[in-house]
Amino acid sequence: MQQFFDYSDEVKHAIQNNNPILAMESTIISHGMPYPHNLETAKTLEKIVRDHGVIPATIAIINGKIKIGLSESELEQLASDKHVKKASRRDLAYILSQGFSAGTTVAATLFCAARVGIKVFATGGIGGVHRGDDHDISADLIELARNPVAVICAGAKAILNLPRTLEFLETFSVPVVGYRTNVLPAFYTDKTQYALPATVNDVSSLVKIIRTHWQLGMTSGVLITNPIPETSAIPADVIEPVIAYAVEKAQRENIVGKAITPFLLKEVAEKTKGESLKANIALIKNNVTLGAELAFARV
Repeated sequence: MQQFFDYSDEVKHAIQNNNPILAMESTIISHGMPYPHNLETAKTLEKIVRDHGVIPATIAIINGKIKIGLSESELEQLASDKHVKKASRRDLAYILSQGFSAGTTVAATLFCAARVGIKVFATGGIGGVHRGDDHDISADLIELARNPVAVICAGAKAILNLPRTLEFLETFSVPVVGYRTNVLPAFYTDKTQYALPATVNDVSSLVKIIRTHWQLGMTSGVLITNPIPETSAIPADVIEPVIAYAVEKAQRENIVGKAITPFLLKEVAEKTKGESLKANIALIKNNVTLGAELAFARV
């Protein structure tokens, strides 16, 4: 399998010396934000990680190789090249064998991180069960159930069916732990009505839960929900009508599959006059900060 992987010198050195590493996905760069906000954000996130004494491992596919850690030119390519594809786990063989480049989704990044032994991964929001179709389930949830990686997120994306998403995670025995919250955050919004089964208020408690989970022989990941900072959150009564409109428009235009999330995020950003983009950037910075602290603590 290692023939498909290529490590940055920084990541290779960290692995050889058992230094802390934080995985990050790349569809937020390739498909989640417009240029140049995506590139600026990616560089800022990597700096946050390094400032915490941790090595950033942004994961992507570049010219048919799974890259664990990206150079500045590779970040620029992902951010600006309109031909960069979007790769979930199912797409990896196709993308690699054809020599394409792609941003990796949460699902694909989870798979790759687990294969190279990275235990902590920070992202914006995870996918889940889509509104209006309980059979439309993100591969992110399946990979959370399959791979022993701690994932920090701002909850499931607000465009999803949140209670169904929580039920799915429960069915597949994925622990969902609220960090300084006892309810599920919803990406743009710091709180919802949906109670979480576990809550902690410090990183050392997170470390104990994650270690105990894996010491019991559990093979799933652990999902840590970290609310968007309150000062950057968009109230539910403001964002919900916007999301409902975007979902309805997607249905009218028959937007499905991997195209739906970028479509909805773009629609929401336009309707909120860029406020949702600001919230997105704030929450991913917040998640990467917590992810770096967790990686440094050595789960």
